Amino acid sequence: MTERLSPGDVAPDFTLTTDTGESVTLSDLRGGKVIVYFYPAAMTPGCTKQACDFSESLESLKTDGYTVLGISPDKPEKLGKFRDKEHLTLTLLSDPDKAVMTQWGAFGEKKLYGKVVQGVIRSTVVIDEDGKVEHAWYNVKATGHVAKLRRDLGLSED
Repeated sequence: MTERLSPGDVAPDFTLTTDTGESVTLSDLRGGKVIVYFYPAAMTPGCTKQACDFSESLESLKTDGYTVLGISPDKPEKLGKFRDKEHLTLTLLSDPDKAVMTQWGAFGEKKLYGKVVQGVIRSTVVIDEDGKVEHAWYNVKATGHVAKLRRDLGLSED
């Protein structure tokens, strides 16, 4: 079983490449709150719905002090196509070797159509200003997740 993060844990630091080839380091974002969400694959229906929901909520999340990072095993080139096709405004990060996903408990055994498989576990982790886990949700649903997240964080709906 993959070790999952819990509230109070220090979020493991990472540096990953964006869809534009820049690097993002989590510890550089200290002093602000960060929503890190893990999704299986760009341009699939559930992942597209979730990314679009985050994009649509991005301005109000920023106003509430949050940076949003979406992480998948896709290569930066595919993430760039995903961004362009869906007009996404959030930061998309590439974790092709799944090292960050594994470290964050977002890769491992999961059930897919009744079978146990190794894969990306759709997860969302909220990090506070000091780099500690405030909330960690695993096996989240793609549809309606952003609205639920806003409710759970006590943020108003858009």
